[in-house]
Amino acid sequence: MRFLKSFLFIAVIAILGFSSLNVQAQSFSDNEKTSRSEIERKVFKKILTMPYYGVFDNISFKVDGNTVTLFGKVRNAQNKSDAERSVEDIKGVRNVINNIEILPLSGFDDAIRYRIIQTFSRDGGSLYRYLQGVNPSVRIIVDGGRVSLEGYVATRGDYNLANILANGVSGVFNVDNNLIVEKERVR
Repeated sequence: MRFLKSFLFIAVIAILGFSSLNVQAQSFSDNEKTSRSEIERKVFKKILTMPYYGVFDNISFKVDGNTVTLFGKVRNAQNKSDAERSVEDIKGVRNVINNIEILPLSGFDDAIRYRIIQTFSRDGGSLYRYLQGVNPSVRIIVDGGRVSLEGYVATRGDYNLANILANGVSGVFNVDNNLIVEKERVR
């Protein structure tokens, strides 16, 4: 009986030891992937928590090794420099390439921005929900009367409605509808 207890005890210890070796081996082989996804998650969070980042700004990024490249268009130089500065502070990032474009100051473009917001909230039905909150899922970029809709919507109907309403706003020359329908997105 005593032999059986000691045999079971040794067997359990051996199984636990081998299972922990297996877990450690997996973590070493996935280290590169985890590191990249961790950097992507941190960059995303840093951008979203910038104090002046709003519905009229759009910043995207690409992680390549320890280099982060920033893209997009913002309304003020503060957002461009804040994005670069906050991403540089992330552990594992050695180089930041800042390709963010600062939109020119324009009363004409500002008027279009606010007319689009008014149109979406008044006539858009469900569209206004995409513009609310700290991190709106739809971004409205206006550059010289050209509108670019960026982000995500829930349905194809919302996608079409946003396109129709933005095209109908006075002063808009053309609309690039880059919205992604969540239900149709390839995961």
